[in-house]
Amino acid sequence: MISYDDFLKVDIRVGTIIAAETFKEARNPAYKLVIDFGELGTKKSSAQITKNYVPEALVGKQVLAVVNFAPKQIGPFISEVLTLGLTNDDGSIVLIEPDKTVPKGARLH
Repeated sequence: MISYDDFLKVDIRVGTIIAAETFKEARNPAYKLVIDFGELGTKKSSAQITKNYVPEALVGKQVLAVVNFAPKQIGPFISEVLTLGLTNDDGSIVLIEPDKTVPKGARLH
């Protein structure tokens, strides 16, 4: 069990995907995302979501991401945030997104 204070250490925010492209150099199929978090700025993320999404359909979608992990080098790409998703029955990832539009940068409580 963790305390609520431990939970608050993980900074999960909503952002809007403003660009998405195939990450050709990735070992596992993935996309490179650019996500706008409002006042926090834009951040890059690598996401293994190719089974359920095409890049064009991702632009404009709001997603949740952990924004306070250290950047991670993935091949030639630096992923600055961890985009959150759930594993489907087939092992593919489904993005977590709000069911209503919320302000960019809003924090999960």
